[in-house]
Amino acid sequence: MTEPDGVVRILIVDDSAVMRSLLRAVLMTDARLEVLTTASDGESGLRAMETMRPDLVLLDVEMPVMDGLSTLRAMRDRGLRVPVIMCSTLTQRGAQVTMEALATGAADYVAKPSGQPSREAAVDALAHDLIPKILALTTRSTMVMNPLRTTAGVLPPLTPSVPGAAIFEANRGTAPSGSAGHAGTSAAPRAVVMGVSTGGPAALDMLLPALPGNFPLPVLVVQHMPELFTKLLAERLDSRCALRVVEAQEEMAVESGHVYVAKGDWHMELAAGGRRLRLTQALPENHCRPSVDVLFRSAAAVWGNGVLGVILTGMGADGLAGCRMIQARGGSVLAQDQETSAVWGMPGAVAQAGLAMKVLPLQAIAGELMQMAHRKSGAGSGVETMRQKWAV
Repeated sequence: MTEPDGVVRILIVDDSAVMRSLLRAVLMTDARLEVLTTASDGESGLRAMETMRPDLVLLDVEMPVMDGLSTLRAMRDRGLRVPVIMCSTLTQRGAQVTMEALATGAADYVAKPSGQPSREAAVDALAHDLIPKILALTTRSTMVMNPLRTTAGVLPPLTPSVPGAAIFEANRGTAPSGSAGHAGTSAAPRAVVMGVSTGGPAALDMLLPALPGNFPLPVLVVQHMPELFTKLLAERLDSRCALRVVEAQEEMAVESGHVYVAKGDWHMELAAGGRRLRLTQALPENHCRPSVDVLFRSAAAVWGNGVLGVILTGMGADGLAGCRMIQARGGSVLAQDQETSAVWGMPGAVAQAGLAMKVLPLQAIAGELMQMAHRKSGAGSGVETMRQKWAV
């Protein structure tokens, strides 16, 4: 828990003295942040975590003695629960290890600066990316215990500061008391669309493998990540899921039994009456490309009341406008609850707006999707009917 003065105490673990100095300079630009101490490898970092109890850890990916991924696993084994942001180089190797770390339980990552003309420019660029993530993971309205994650979401539940959230019954699968709520549609579903950001790889790593190979709907996912990472995310999920998971490509056919992960730096939309994907580099929305709102808006326009929208953990409010459109067209929306979210920004915005049919713990969402898909598509032959419906 942060100190009474509200200052976030941060441990820096990086073998590079230059990077430790740069991170310290970044954190000094915000009075709400304080460098608790630094460590040059995972082993010394673990000792510092056990004795000094930081509020957040900045963890290098590649280090001698004990690298970042090994450190994360050791944190899990020792019961050290503290949000972790990985510091990664945008190389193939760095991205692969970072992706594994995010799926293991790291809350987020930042790219180490490269190519800046000066140290001051590097500090500015890194501060722009890093500081909002630190604050999102340590703000009292979003700091929650997450027993489903291995190292992130690591503080006990606190009284939410979001208006109306104090009467919110997340674990009962209800909409906020006093909100409009949304009963959902009785129409046969045609597709599932998902939006996720901070904490997303770990959430998807739990949710998507829980869907069986005969799940009768296509699943389209927007995860806020750059292009190299979305390809690795799709490959990792494909190795763990009964469904086929691919990174989206232009004109790719949309089929049941498949999961399509939006390509980094490209919006994903539907074309040809929902039978093909369209990728565009239109302007970012909500500072994001790909944007959840773009996908949800396109899905609602094409599939109407046949859309099942799912909003998972993430900072910001991308997906809020898209969920409004799904609801307006008669579709249904599920939101992840606060307790199991690394950051209850995106799902919290949807829940507080009364757009979610249900607000559920992460581990309950796959079952709800199965129930909705099979109940509405018909028993017995329903799966095969949906497969024929989506054949191209």
